[in-house]
Amino acid sequence: MSTQGVKRSANEFEFMRGLPFGPYLPVDSPLHRLDPRTRILLVVLLMISLLAARQPLGLVLCLAVILIGWWIAKVPFEPLWRGWLSALPFLLFLVALQILFRVGTDPDVIFQIGSLVISSADLLAGLAVLLRFSGFMAVLGLAAASLSESEITRGLEALLRPLSVLHIPTQDFVMAVQVTLRFFPLLAQTAERIAKAQASRGADWRPAGWNLVQRVKQIAPVIVPLFVASLRRAENMALAMDARGYGSLPLRTSLVSLQYHWVDAVVLVVAGTFCLVVIIV
Repeated sequence: MSTQGVKRSANEFEFMRGLPFGPYLPVDSPLHRLDPRTRILLVVLLMISLLAARQPLGLVLCLAVILIGWWIAKVPFEPLWRGWLSALPFLLFLVALQILFRVGTDPDVIFQIGSLVISSADLLAGLAVLLRFSGFMAVLGLAAASLSESEITRGLEALLRPLSVLHIPTQDFVMAVQVTLRFFPLLAQTAERIAKAQASRGADWRPAGWNLVQRVKQIAPVIVPLFVASLRRAENMALAMDARGYGSLPLRTSLVSLQYHWVDAVVLVVAGTFCLVVIIV
């Protein structure tokens, strides 16, 4: 086998490369210097904009703003591009479903075979699905690169603290979010280890390329052992948290106090205005 073939075969086991987001990058950028609460609210506003946009134009504007955010954050685009290419077969499958099974009639018919009718509105709906899911991947990648786990924890605790007056366990919710974020790379590493073990026992892990059926056949045997390993790890984590007295204190303290600045207020006003514009367009 050639060197290029060996590299392609090895890449089949690198599940971390398929994630649309990488680790936190502690660089000195205007985005990183914002308050964690501001960055979290920016992510929420961008998500709302992607969900509420009704036209592809609004989704294109959202994607442009997100990519500008990547540039401002001074983070490389390679993880985003690599993750998007890995998810592209699934995205194209969703686009095909949207085009073929969209409910509605449109007089502008582009293609028709028997009862199968594809109109310009169907193509625009498929394009909207592709842009919307691509935007979600880009937002998650930007959040992962610009927000550390401690910043997410402190920011969410500060944002949700008013709900504690209603006796809502906000700290438990924040801890659940933190554990979920930490489990993503752990799941990828566990899946990689299981796939390598199965390949060493004769499983077919040749490069699947764009063959979606072959990729499903490769991933399906990994799901059950991955699920069992995840349950085992979650049980061990629960025992460790219980042994260390999690929940014994009503309110946790923090060494670093968060402070809003005028730049944070300006950024939030601009982001909120952009969200309204996207919803109206």
